[in-house]
Amino acid sequence: MSFGRLVAILASRGRDIAAAEDALADAVLAALERWPESGVPAAPEAWLVAVARRRLTDRFRKTAADAALEQSLAILSDLAAADGPESPHFPDERLQLMFVCAHPAIDPGIRAPLMLQTVLGLDAARIAGAFLVSAPTMGQRLVRAKAKIRDAGIPFIVPEPPDLPERLASVLEAIYAAYGSGWDEFEGIDAGGGLAGEAIWLGRVLASLMPADAEAHGLLALMLYCEARRRARRDAKGHYVPLSDQDTTLWSQPMLREAEARLRQAAALGAPGRFQIEAAIQSAHAGARLVGAPDAHVIARLHERLWQLAPRVGVAVARAVAVADAEGPEAGLSLLDEIDPGRVAAYQPFHAARAALLRRAGRGDEALAAYATAIALATDPAVGAYLEQQRRLILS
Repeated sequence: MSFGRLVAILASRGRDIAAAEDALADAVLAALERWPESGVPAAPEAWLVAVARRRLTDRFRKTAADAALEQSLAILSDLAAADGPESPHFPDERLQLMFVCAHPAIDPGIRAPLMLQTVLGLDAARIAGAFLVSAPTMGQRLVRAKAKIRDAGIPFIVPEPPDLPERLASVLEAIYAAYGSGWDEFEGIDAGGGLAGEAIWLGRVLASLMPADAEAHGLLALMLYCEARRRARRDAKGHYVPLSDQDTTLWSQPMLREAEARLRQAAALGAPGRFQIEAAIQSAHAGARLVGAPDAHVIARLHERLWQLAPRVGVAVARAVAVADAEGPEAGLSLLDEIDPGRVAAYQPFHAARAALLRRAGRGDEALAAYATAIALATDPAVGAYLEQQRRLILS
């Protein structure tokens, strides 16, 4: 069962996301106490929703101090007789709630994190990693956002189709952040499971909901390009394998073909954007490995275009590596030196990229120091082991 889906059912017609999460958490605790004795009910999700609704009703009865809360109580009472939120133009409750969380009155910077926590159930620490801030900072931002929704009476209403385009950017960002957060999950992925699988599913649903939006197709293409290589990212012993060394026979050819088709579909719409450029970069990397084209200069130009559209830290690091591949390591290092050190102090990919470029430039002592920092910041043991192996090559 999906915690995010149940929150969507509870909160889609109300306005207090935190209350829906708290009520569902209470229902889960009640289930842990009762089900071992009484047995799991035939419809466990319906049981949880019913208990959570009663908790919400009790909560609103105790705290209702104005007409808005009384109205919410009436909405929840009406919801109690329904199976869940349904909208003629939303084929998935989670996607529906994501668009709700992109309400114009909510700070644009917190919309995607709010979606990740409310809809997909990620904790503040995991969300913080996706947005390069500390876990306490992200936690505070989420609490403030939920308080604003509650206190300002922001209507928790499903948007109509004409209102979707202005909310789309935040939804795209949230889906991509969810995919990125699930990038290192490996259990059950071949069967389409895990957070990455959920993100791809949501990307498919979104593309079908908004078939005329180029970026929706671009995002789906981007995720499919990355997912196609999943099986090759670890060897038989679980060791990390960089793209340049991956066994391309392990890449999913059907997924690559679908990604190419989606990218062509996006390009035909004539509205280039960030996700299409990122997908084009992935396509170029795949082509370079499979057929030897395009060359590094083409890939570097694509990264430059992406930097113009989305000047973010991760984009800056990838751009520097691409330029190093085309023009030499010193050119890449110069671009890395332009990044504000405060923004990358704890950003592991920056230090890993810098270490690799310093090694290529023959600056061994500096490379050793950079590798040490990258290894200390690595959260994936396989990546840390790979970096340690690269560090030892300098010493040998």
